[in-house]
Amino acid sequence: MPGNGLWRTKSIEQSIADTDEPGTKLRRNLSAWDLTVFGVAVVIGAGIFTLTARTAGDFAGPSVSLAFVFAAIACALAALCYAEFASTVPVAGSAYTFSYATFGEFMAWIIGWDLILELAVGAAAVSKGWSAYLETVLSYIFGKGTKTTFELGPIPVDWGALLVVLVLATLLAVGTKLSSRFSMVITGIKVAVVLFVIVLGIFYIKGSNYTPFIPDAQPAAESASTGVDQSLFSLIAGGGSSAFGVFGLLAAASLVFFAFIGFDIVATTAEETRNPQKAVPRGIFGSLAIVTVLYVAVSLVVVGMVNYKELGTTAGDGGKKTLASAFAANGVDWAANIISVGALAGLTTVVMVLMLGQIRIIFAMSRDGLMPRGLAKTGSNGTPKRATIVVGGLVAVAATFFPADKLEEMVNVGTLFAFVLVSAGVLVLRKTRPDLPRAFRVPWVPVIPILAIVACLWLMLNLTVLTWLRFLAWMALGVVIYFAYSRRRSLLGKQNKGEVPTSVSD
Repeated sequence: MPGNGLWRTKSIEQSIADTDEPGTKLRRNLSAWDLTVFGVAVVIGAGIFTLTARTAGDFAGPSVSLAFVFAAIACALAALCYAEFASTVPVAGSAYTFSYATFGEFMAWIIGWDLILELAVGAAAVSKGWSAYLETVLSYIFGKGTKTTFELGPIPVDWGALLVVLVLATLLAVGTKLSSRFSMVITGIKVAVVLFVIVLGIFYIKGSNYTPFIPDAQPAAESASTGVDQSLFSLIAGGGSSAFGVFGLLAAASLVFFAFIGFDIVATTAEETRNPQKAVPRGIFGSLAIVTVLYVAVSLVVVGMVNYKELGTTAGDGGKKTLASAFAANGVDWAANIISVGALAGLTTVVMVLMLGQIRIIFAMSRDGLMPRGLAKTGSNGTPKRATIVVGGLVAVAATFFPADKLEEMVNVGTLFAFVLVSAGVLVLRKTRPDLPRAFRVPWVPVIPILAIVACLWLMLNLTVLTWLRFLAWMALGVVIYFAYSRRRSLLGKQNKGEVPTSVSD
């Protein structure tokens, strides 16, 4: 356990040994197929059903499919690095655990705090989308006017979002394997709906809708005059806005990156996986390959069915457009209804797996003492129930009472930052621990990790200035909490001083 203070590192051997601690031991019962299902379950959801149409209408036009390809390439580069780490350090915590072994405790805390932002905000945001689709489905059954929200004085209450969070938190508390089986069934439904969209949509494609493939850039809107609502790269490069043109395409790639978030959550379940050295890389690459093909196909179909101008947020009735909007515009209302049901199923598993990842991050940080140790206690079924209750409660409050605007970009900047550190960590660990057995090795080191870092930083630059300001504020809060609480209670720090750690049951 070399190093002191901020930069003390937790050895790989110690991290693996901690997985056998009786009070915090997770049950190993997941296979490579389970992990692939988890990956597909969380990735196919918001991206296809809510982001595709809106991103085409507001940022990229027909070139939205190219934006998905750019985002997929960045994810694939980072996935290689995640696969090496997860097969070398099969411990819960993903990027947090990897950073603890390479960059030290302070950076591990920062990345853990960052992942809390990514997963909690992501789960809350998708829960709001789930509630919106539930309202659509209920209107088919009970008629228009059915709402999943109501006013409690001046406070809007989203009971639909609250419902899905509470049900899924209960499911996660019961057991990870049961969650996997539930996810498998729901994922099968939504993949079938996506394939239905592709096959049926092909018959309504008009070649003229693909022209121009990259629309000309639009002047800055009045609302973006302050500069905080345009991408950081556009601001630095002197672009007027991030609407269409090259800047729009780049901004779209950064936005649809939200659609790929999920394969990194596969790494958080490494400690619960049988034969993680082989299963985790297969789960990561399998899920990423499946969703990339589906995303590109769906985006090509949607912009071929409807002119991209009809998919913009300000078009028509001013509402946000979804995948169902393209079918409704072609008079295929019955298909739009099927898509709404598929979206409801799709977003269910997205919320569940995002919460699963969040719980495992807090579990790992608590086991190390950087958060209250009691949150790492596992029950008879091998799940951290206390952490599940805390995460479920926080996500429920956020989803029930807070608006979802701008949440997608907040998730993106946090995830990309994690990808940068994991990619850099591969370079560090190759140099500091070349002796470690690696079931999977990133090819062409250092080229691939460096390309991953550059690609992720590039996407981060194309997020809005306002997103960056919020991200920096969140990180500043994390630094304050680390020095006020976590540094003094670090289990590794106490062990270095010869102190006996407190029990997780305390």
